[in-house]
This record gives sequence, structure tokens and C-alpha cells, in this order.
Amino acid sequence: MIKLDNVTCSYGEKTPVKDLTLTLPDTGVVGIFGPSGRGKTTLLRLLSGRIAPTKGEVSGLAEKRVSVVFQEDRLLPWRTALENVVIVKDGSDAQAKALLADMELAAETDKLPRELSGGMQRRVALARALNFGGDILLLDEPFKGLDEALRRRIIDRVKGSFPLILIATHDREEAELLGMTDAVDL
Repeated sequence: MIKLDNVTCSYGEKTPVKDLTLTLPDTGVVGIFGPSGRGKTTLLRLLSGRIAPTKGEVSGLAEKRVSVVFQEDRLLPWRTALENVVIVKDGSDAQAKALLADMELAAETDKLPRELSGGMQRRVALARALNFGGDILLLDEPFKGLDEALRRRIIDRVKGSFPLILIATHDREEAELLGMTDAVDL
């Protein structure tokens, strides 16, 4: 189990996470909800190991492989969609192409990020996280920029892809469509 024990995380004058104690399951889908600035992204950054708590302890992640879809797509602008997906896993061209096809981007594999719409870039970032694989998938507003029908199809393809999925979102329905088993309100 992943545990946060009395965790505080501060940035200068801001403290988006304060005295948070939380136990997360090893499997399932956990929705993370709260208004902007309440610490959803900070919590995901703590769980990904990108930042350390100012106070308290995060445990249970040492043996876990964590894949992340950030709020920003973070695509490499000089690499094609396919190259952006392949880069996280050697020898995965076939798998990367299949993942891009699942994201409805089979015809876009050779395009650079600047040649893709925002929603397409988002789906490349999702395909990259799925290609990386692991024990935990952290999703930070992962389906923004997708129209309703496409959003539902993509959520269905992401559903069940990792033992544990944590989704930070303002849209509770997204977490429910992923199969939410637990919720954290910040």
C-alpha cells in the first residue's frame, strides 16, 4: 500500500498540500478531486517522485513503476508522434503504433507535435504513458481538449490498463467512466 503520513508540500508562500494523511490501494481507480490550487497536481507530483514533501513521509512507492500523463503534454517538438511514444521503451515500434491506433491517431504517426491539434497531442501523451507501462498510472486532467464522444472512447481504452490509476480531474464523470473505486477530496 502507498501511504502519505502527515505530508506537507510548500512552494514559497503557497502550501497546496498540508498535513495530508492518506492510504492508497494497490489496485483500482482513485479519483482526486478539489478546486484549483487545492493540491491535486502537487499530490501527483509527490507520488511520481518529481518532488519531495516539505514535511512528512511518502512510502510504498520504492518498488513501483509509475507512468504519468501531466497537465501539459510534454511532447518533444522535434520528434514525430510515433517517436514521442517509442522514446520511453526500446524496441516498441509495433506496440507504439498499436497504441497510437487505439488513440485514433494511426494516420498521424509521422507528424510533429506542431502539426497536431491540442487533442491529438493529448492522445500522443496518453499513448506514451501507456507504452511506458508500470504499476501505477497518474493522470492529471488527461482528457482535456477531447470532444465528448472521443473522450468516452479514449477513456474506455485507458480503463484497466494499469493495476492502479489515479486521476486528478474536475470532472467526476471521467473518473467514474474509468471505473472509480475510491475518491480523495482535497
